[in-house]
Amino acid sequence: MTYNEKYMKKALTLAKRAYFYDEVPVGAVIVKDGVIISSAYNKRESTNDSTAHAEILAIKKACKKLNDFRLLGCDIYVTLEPCVMCMGAILNSRISCLYFGAYISNGSISAKELCERANLNHKTTIEGGFLLQECSNLISDYFREKRKK
Repeated sequence: MTYNEKYMKKALTLAKRAYFYDEVPVGAVIVKDGVIISSAYNKRESTNDSTAHAEILAIKKACKKLNDFRLLGCDIYVTLEPCVMCMGAILNSRISCLYFGAYISNGSISAKELCERANLNHKTTIEGGFLLQECSNLISDYFREKRKK
């Protein structure tokens, strides 16, 4: 198992927990110096908070733990390519690397495209497709189940 797979598997475990609680199954893990410093899964439904995405919740926890809004030297692992809001938070928190599993297929701007367009003094390295099939299947299964109801 590679370094990236280890943390993506942890994010996938969190996404499965979100699925169990009838949340969109997305999990996020933030790592600094090889140690997980925060993790979260989507909680929009349970909190009635449209900003309670896994990435936002994990970033808030990491900032609190490090007592700094700058998450320099941190990497984030997410089971689904971040939305525009989450990508903005990732860029503003100065996370070094973003690793994600499934790609967003709803026609919105990609994380990589947003990062390239952003006129910021910080750039986040982005790599997608980690545990792609597992992450994609989890999202697909969730929405297929939702459409049946």
